[in-house]
Amino acid sequence: MPDVRNCRRCGRLFNYIGGRPICHDCKKQDEEEFKRVKEYLYDHPKASIIDVSNALEISVQKIKSYLREGRLEIVGGEGNLVLECEKCGKSINTGRFCEQCSRELSEGFKSTADEMNKSVSGDIDKKKPAGKGMKYLNKYDK
Repeated sequence: MPDVRNCRRCGRLFNYIGGRPICHDCKKQDEEEFKRVKEYLYDHPKASIIDVSNALEISVQKIKSYLREGRLEIVGGEGNLVLECEKCGKSINTGRFCEQCSRELSEGFKSTADEMNKSVSGDIDKKKPAGKGMKYLNKYDK
């Protein structure tokens, strides 16, 4: 069954298949704006967020979202005031987390996944009778 949602940006209904909850047209517009930002930065290296926003009439929030997505990076931005780690608040140049918090989160996810795998495989081994399993049934065959 399709997952139909309203686009967060324009409000139109669309078939949601994952990712950001915006429709195809809004995604296309977003990609075109990102392409403009990328071309501007190619011609104007080290431009500030304000410079890019004013020159292209693209919101600072939109440019920050490109930074959070890891599509842009602040260069020469030691101690920048634009982007902070969502966990510890440390100044970062791209993404959502600093290197240390990313590493901690990754290790935490890995250990949780390992524990879940051990638990699930142990449960399966205990419950599965010898010679039993699953097979595909075509519900349309009669």
